[in-house]
Amino acid sequence: MLSVLICARNEISNLPDCIESAKFADEIVVVDDYSDDGSKELAEKMGCKVFSRHMAGDWSCQRNFGIAQCQGNWIFVLDADERISPQLSEAISRVSQDKSLSKTFWVQRHNRFHFNKATHGVLRPDWVLRLFPKQKGHYEGRVHEKLIIDLPQERLPGALYHYTYDNWDAYFGKFNRYTQLAARQQFERGKRANFWFDIVLRPWLAFFKMYILKRGFLDGKLGFILSVNHFFYTMTKYVRLYYLGRHNGKL
Repeated sequence: MLSVLICARNEISNLPDCIESAKFADEIVVVDDYSDDGSKELAEKMGCKVFSRHMAGDWSCQRNFGIAQCQGNWIFVLDADERISPQLSEAISRVSQDKSLSKTFWVQRHNRFHFNKATHGVLRPDWVLRLFPKQKGHYEGRVHEKLIIDLPQERLPGALYHYTYDNWDAYFGKFNRYTQLAARQQFERGKRANFWFDIVLRPWLAFFKMYILKRGFLDGKLGFILSVNHFFYTMTKYVRLYYLGRHNGKL
């Protein structure tokens, strides 16, 4: 049995296409962070099993809770702004017939910025670990959470489409939330920021990586804008971490 797990909050514009792309699964489980836009009701109408739970800024706890609610031996984790391509759905279905439960699988995610085209730099395709046996994996980390699992890993054919942002307000909203969460996560792990390296130098290295090494320049104006934003994302994250250390854990 295959379960698709979706964690969501106020994703009414994304959920219909997301859920539709996952309907090949035996069940779709949605963990809703008390949405007030009708996301919960929509997911229920589309046949999903829906559970309400406060995320409280911790993606790993939310996903681990969702995994516990799933009935499938296999779990595929899907974000509300992602879509499973037909080729990928066929590959996932084939793997989920394996009763040995002895492997976990990476899928290639193709990032899309609504109304703009960029395929390099920040929005270059990346590989994410998403398909795994239920009893053998769990997540760690508040943000940019990581699947912890000790099994051989393989790659599946087919694309996972990621529609990152509808507009710049959404982009900068995530920018603010994620820099806060990332700084808090590093602080709780005992990390501290060095002003000259992390705040002065590291943002330039981040820009160089995205614009030159990851070829963001091939995406024209948008590639430059996103690479500069990555500069400021990096700097903001470490500024927050720096002052968490100076102010005893208070931003």
